[in-house]
Amino acid sequence: MIQRHTAVTVATPGPGLTDVSAEIAAFVRQAGIRIGLLTVFIQHTSASLVIQENADPDVQADLDAFFRRLVREESSLYRHRAEGPDDMPAHIRAALTQTQLSIPVIDGRAALGTWQGVYVFEHRAHPHRRRLVLHAMGEP
Repeated sequence: MIQRHTAVTVATPGPGLTDVSAEIAAFVRQAGIRIGLLTVFIQHTSASLVIQENADPDVQADLDAFFRRLVREESSLYRHRAEGPDDMPAHIRAALTQTQLSIPVIDGRAALGTWQGVYVFEHRAHPHRRRLVLHAMGEP
């Protein structure tokens, strides 16, 4: 069994989903693992990770709009306001989603479905640089 890891920095344009599938696919290819498991972890508490449809961008827009309705950016609702009115809602949205994904590696590729992509889900109102840790382990 072998293990490989790396860190990837992703620039998000602001709120919404940023596709990181290509970066993940490149890492899996370079890792040289034929069969195993890939872990993707985001080192932030106001952004998250999701696996979502990659064919129709309306899905991503609707998902972001839903979370904005679900967790409103209304400062009177929250005690934590030190980092701006969008920060506490971003923490709640991240808590409702995921900070880590586990994806099988089969035949040297992440075993995502035809219409699946991996996305950083930015919950803050402005662009950010988000750090992902990728770890793969398995058989060469």
